[in-house]
Amino acid sequence: MGNWTIEHTDRLGEAALSITGPGTSAAVSLRGATLLNWQVARDGDLLDLTDGYRDAAEFREQSGVRNGILAPFPNRVADSRYTFRGEAHDLLPGVEGDRTTYHGFARELPFEPHDTITSPDSARVVLRSQEIRPTRFAGYPFALDLTVAYTFEPDQLTLEIEAVNVGPTPAPYAAGWHPYFQLGNGTETIDDLELHIPADTLIRTDEALIPLPGPAGYADLATVPDMDFRHPRPVADRIIDACYVPAPGAATTLRDPQTGRRLRIWQDTGYMHVFTGDTLPRDRRGSIALEPVEALTNAYNRDEFATGISLAPAERRVFRCGVALR
Repeated sequence: MGNWTIEHTDRLGEAALSITGPGTSAAVSLRGATLLNWQVARDGDLLDLTDGYRDAAEFREQSGVRNGILAPFPNRVADSRYTFRGEAHDLLPGVEGDRTTYHGFARELPFEPHDTITSPDSARVVLRSQEIRPTRFAGYPFALDLTVAYTFEPDQLTLEIEAVNVGPTPAPYAAGWHPYFQLGNGTETIDDLELHIPADTLIRTDEALIPLPGPAGYADLATVPDMDFRHPRPVADRIIDACYVPAPGAATTLRDPQTGRRLRIWQDTGYMHVFTGDTLPRDRRGSIALEPVEALTNAYNRDEFATGISLAPAERRVFRCGVALR
């Protein structure tokens, strides 16, 4: 226990909230409700456990989507087109050539502080946005209120992403988080870190990283041994940008064998997307994205998600995940 404080500040040229507590320092930007950094003291060191944006230019460009909130869809929508309840939608009307849409809109929206709560044990930051409205984004004629809440405790944080459909018709919706993790002061790259993903199924994709249609999109990990992390093993030189189907209630872990430090990334539901950062413009393989997501890439175009992504008028849905240092 100890004193926790939450203060308004400026980070990377943006309004932000600074959170400090026993052995903990963090900051959350009001733009995108983005976690800018999370540091935890351990063995005399202040460990940077997330790899965030380094400057205002990176943040404005959303380079790497570092620690971004993913809503109203995670990852990609194939060709930026989808059909929902029999109506076709185009997220990039009139655009030819590269028609990739990444990671939804929430990561760039303005949020407002709704509540800040401190206790001897924790600090909680709650941010809200009412920016997703029918005329705001091409191809998404729906209205959502979003709430993002971070709860910080010694050595751990919990994230809750809540959406409420405030429009008159059902809306397609799924959430996720895009954090990059590192274990600080132990390794210079992720190659020697040990990864454990308690999943029996891997999502197979095409060259554009869109999951294959139907049952072909789901592979038994026993048939893909090089991607199998059901038992802890080093990341090594594997190039990974793939989604796993974890067992319900299971947690992904990342461990530094040099120090014994371990991150435990949990989620109530959904999938775990892993990205080793090989295409980042800087510090490739300096951290690893372990992304809890509510639905698969291109879920808007998959029959098996037609019911799951539909958010009825006035319906509220919360996606919960978190990470702890052990």
